Amino acid sequence: MKSLGFAAHDKVAPLAPFRFERRDPAANDVVVEIAYCGICHSDIHQVRDEWKNAIYPMVPGHEIVGHVSGVGSAVKKFKEGDLAGVGVMVDSCRICANCKAGEEAYCEKGMVGTYNAYDYNGQLMFGGYSNNIVVDERYVHSISPKLNLAAVAPLLCAGITTYSPLKFWKVGKGKKVGIVGLGGLGHMGLKFAHSMGAEVVLFTTSAGKVADAQKLGADEVVVTRDAGAVAKHRGSFDFILDCVSAPHDVNPYLDLLRLNGTMCLVGLPEAPVAISPFSIITNRRSFSGSMIGGMPETQGMLDYCAEHGIVSEIELTSADKLEEAYERVVKGDVKYRFVIDMATLPKS
Repeated sequence: MKSLGFAAHDKVAPLAPFRFERRDPAANDVVVEIAYCGICHSDIHQVRDEWKNAIYPMVPGHEIVGHVSGVGSAVKKFKEGDLAGVGVMVDSCRICANCKAGEEAYCEKGMVGTYNAYDYNGQLMFGGYSNNIVVDERYVHSISPKLNLAAVAPLLCAGITTYSPLKFWKVGKGKKVGIVGLGGLGHMGLKFAHSMGAEVVLFTTSAGKVADAQKLGADEVVVTRDAGAVAKHRGSFDFILDCVSAPHDVNPYLDLLRLNGTMCLVGLPEAPVAISPFSIITNRRSFSGSMIGGMPETQGMLDYCAEHGIVSEIELTSADKLEEAYERVVKGDVKYRFVIDMATLPKS
């Protein structure tokens, strides 16, 4: 199948138009004509080889939404014309205990990423900065027409990345929850925690984000440059979701957890995280992490968003402005997720 996208060919050159071929659809495959694709900070990390795992040429993108343009003979969940989404993964072993439990993201063999990865046959995978994608129906999600399609795209990564740990640690009424950072991840964590009924405190380094955080559902906003404002919350949180992808000190936040409280990291800083032993032995605190959710949970998140009217706050951009968008993401200058309009892909 002929495809056109934008690819990185090394870690320094700008992304450029790239023609390539995808596999021909098999019996269980769904073909999605991509309408929009979100720009995740992890796209930038991988394009620029900041995680030292880059495979070139690389077509990034794992926040993919569009319309089904073809289905294999055995496909049951989709028909042509349906809205559909594809997230961070496109395959897993399907037979390990985790896959059988619907936790495909934690596949014991290792999930197959949507891009910058090889499938189990050694084929290099290309992502959503492109006009189409072919994926087994198990890893394709239904999208409600009630939601703004472009604003749904980031739910396939930023959405499920924050929703999954909030559900796992049973965030809800009667719980005090902290969200660290108001970016692509943090604004979704804030929306979800608020919708679940928790008392939500948003931590940010920027006083300019206070009004936005309040509008998005924060009960209180703490500007972390004010040490006194942070300290007054010591020992009071049940759960803290750390959504920051830049290197930062997690210990001041661990000190805010109550007895048996948990802090969960979902941002992906380049540098290793340093933890003081006293930050976790005090109050028997836990420091944890979480990836995306499995396929059932991801669909559940999308259904939850349709029910509660939740989408990402986005800025639409075009394929010819990817470098500008990348620089603004790195600077934190986006409210709060860039989404590429694939109608702007060059036709030739």
